[in-house]
Amino acid sequence: MRKKTATNPTPPERSRIMRAVKDRNTAPELRVRRLCHKLGYRFRLHRKDLPGKPDLVFPARKKIIFVNGCFWHGHRCKRGARLPGTNLDYWRRKISRNSQRDCEISRALRKLGWDVLTVWECETRSDERLTISLRNFLTKSARRALYKPSLMLTDAAQGVGATGGRLYATGLREPHQ
Repeated sequence: MRKKTATNPTPPERSRIMRAVKDRNTAPELRVRRLCHKLGYRFRLHRKDLPGKPDLVFPARKKIIFVNGCFWHGHRCKRGARLPGTNLDYWRRKISRNSQRDCEISRALRKLGWDVLTVWECETRSDERLTISLRNFLTKSARRALYKPSLMLTDAAQGVGATGGRLYATGLREPHQ
């Protein structure tokens, strides 16, 4: 049996910790919802009839917002680049699968005529910046919007969990083909 330390929980403790991780109503998601509501936008939550059960859906605008955790979806920030010290192969595969699934879901939604924005957990720390990004996304046509490209998809060059894509002149990232 493994020795328990503060940084290395036993398998039953690790299992309990992982079961406690929420997939909706997270603090970053609640922050995005609060700001959208404050800006006057109304939305639906976690629509099961759409691919990926998006976090926020704006049906009249045909716009969708996903709020992704940096670690779980392989963002290029400091937190997203950090990997656990144990079972490294498992985590690399898991995060890579999550990122690939995100890319496929975004592509499927765009084919259905939806504009998709991914807001990363690390980008929810500044209400001012986030408000600007949300307002730009929700008020402008997707092909003319000039909001932060990092809010869309990550670059393939960044290793674990990267989804790939090309940066177009509009400032939007399109998933790789």
